[in-house]
Amino acid sequence: MKEASATLVMALLVTTFANAGTIKGKVSGVSGESVVYIEAISGKTFPAPTAHATMDQKGLLFQPHILVVQQGTTVEFQNSDTVAHNVAWSSVGGNKKLAHNMGTWPKGEMRSFKFDNPGAIPLMCYVHPDMSAYVIVSPTPYFATTDKAGEYKIENVPDGSYTVTAWNEGGKSQSKSVTSAGEATADFTLSKLIR
Repeated sequence: MKEASATLVMALLVTTFANAGTIKGKVSGVSGESVVYIEAISGKTFPAPTAHATMDQKGLLFQPHILVVQQGTTVEFQNSDTVAHNVAWSSVGGNKKLAHNMGTWPKGEMRSFKFDNPGAIPLMCYVHPDMSAYVIVSPTPYFATTDKAGEYKIENVPDGSYTVTAWNEGGKSQSKSVTSAGEATADFTLSKLIR
């Protein structure tokens, strides 16, 4: 009986992973790190991650400069500097109604915020206006950041048709329809933002 159960479990695992593939490609036209993610999938929800992510303020910088998390993730904002810092944002995915100011706190303190809305969130510190960073909230667990050559790979993507979006802080986001069946390629050429 145990052998039959083990065989069934192995067959299910093989079937599950046999239907999961990779979406890969390159983001060009912009410099710096880009983020590529699969948009919300109709009729599909994903449990919020239980692990928290961390954004530190150290050396008068947000670290990392770009933090990518799945929708529903709690981010811990740490102040590791010897001066007080603030964390605030003017919008979430361009929606100014979701602007928020977490306040100002001294060295060694941490405050957390759960990001329930997907989109790009431009972080700032009102105490130090030169400080900036981004939290990118992906509506799915399928996302990746590019390497220095602009290449990315999103793994363990179930076979299906998706909308894939590429984001870069210096470029205009772009979305494409992609059908994944084992392996798919989606390249993006982003136009630079005019500021």
